[in-house]
Amino acid sequence: MSTPQFSFATTAEEVATAFASEIKGKNVLVTGTSLNGIGFETARVIAKYANLVIITGYNEERLKLSEDALKKDVPSANIRRLILDLSSLAAVRKAAAEVNTYSEAIHVLVHNAAAPLGPFKLTVDNLEKQIATAHIGPFLFTKLILSKILAAGSSSYVPRVVFVSSGAHAFGAGVNFDTIGKPNEEKYQALDAYTQGKSANILMGIELSKRSNGRINAYSLHPGVIYTNINQKEESIAVMQSFGVLGPDGKPSTERFEWKTIPQGAASTVAAAFDPRLNDVPGAYLDDSTVANDAVAPHSSDPANGKKLWEVTEEIIGEKFVL
Repeated sequence: MSTPQFSFATTAEEVATAFASEIKGKNVLVTGTSLNGIGFETARVIAKYANLVIITGYNEERLKLSEDALKKDVPSANIRRLILDLSSLAAVRKAAAEVNTYSEAIHVLVHNAAAPLGPFKLTVDNLEKQIATAHIGPFLFTKLILSKILAAGSSSYVPRVVFVSSGAHAFGAGVNFDTIGKPNEEKYQALDAYTQGKSANILMGIELSKRSNGRINAYSLHPGVIYTNINQKEESIAVMQSFGVLGPDGKPSTERFEWKTIPQGAASTVAAAFDPRLNDVPGAYLDDSTVANDAVAPHSSDPANGKKLWEVTEEIIGEKFVL
């Protein structure tokens, strides 16, 4: 096979086609698969070749719409729905327990779900909603289904965990260890909360790879600037406008950013999940479907921060995550 070269314009479909033989026979779990989002597109292109694609969401009705759309587009797809609310630790435990009853191993876990940018919100566990959804819930979920992930490993295959981060991580100061477990509404800024979650994603990709000692390869990525369902929520529009991502009309602004389509935006996720060239670079960060470690801000690649984040998150969930 000739080595595929990817660019800004590469689509998820093109990446999946290039790695069809890698996807074949795999069982993949993708979080946050609502219509008109990059998680849905990720699931759609993978479903053409995979053995099983598990899609998740916290809303049963919306999740069913995604399943119906996937089966309509890919009649041969084997799709399974899983209710997963990452903002609730109890809900995460319930979903993980269900996954652990499956007969199949999980070859690839894609952490794609995110909470919309918006006003300060506490979860049922008294955590700030963005960091809970982007990092704490995914950390617990990964821990609880670890045996399913490890079961996919073999002498010729290393299971993968993929974190959908963002280049916006570099616009913040990194994870605030003082507030991650003790939210402070007075100091809350929506964009800062978002960048903290995305910084945590990169740190976890590096730390999970390191702690697994070659048994799991984890990656993070920047999908691009994309007009998805999450940018169109009423609570998010003002924040996105203040940052210049959306214009006064609430539509994408091209003054500061070059936008990707949803198919282009999902490309890096599919590459992180299946490109065999990444086996040699566990913990890597991708942009435009290629390794872009130089684009990671120092606070999001500092090993001390990764270690601290892991330990602080263990305290928050009340469990050790030992590999």
